[in-house]
Amino acid sequence: MPTRSASAKWEGGLKDGRGSFKGATGLNGQYNFSSRFESGPGSNPEELLAAAEAACYSMALSAGLEKNGTPARSVDTTAQCTVEKAGEGFKITKMHLEVRASVPNIDDAKFQAIASATKDGCPVSQALAGIPDIQVKATLVS
Repeated sequence: MPTRSASAKWEGGLKDGRGSFKGATGLNGQYNFSSRFESGPGSNPEELLAAAEAACYSMALSAGLEKNGTPARSVDTTAQCTVEKAGEGFKITKMHLEVRASVPNIDDAKFQAIASATKDGCPVSQALAGIPDIQVKATLVS
């Protein structure tokens, strides 16, 4: 299996500094204190975690539905990652996934069971298991 890579550089102090990140495939962005801990423009590590979780979850749910014999037409996942002040530092406290999937020939109870199991089985979810509050709201759409 491949190993993926990315790099990041930070210049300056915490509040007046700035950073950049770059992935091997060209993914890149700028971040700073304001874009991370306030509502300023730019990216941040939590946005990258949310994107990773949404992408992994969508793919893993698709695999679980296919294994069930009910392949999805589409799986659309939005993830929200929350970082909050915790003591002297900050902590990622929540990851909320909202999933909308078009899946023929499945009832909602079975879909919900597979969606819930996917939360624990997706590799990125496993890597983020230290987040105290990970929630999934899954909706079947036609």
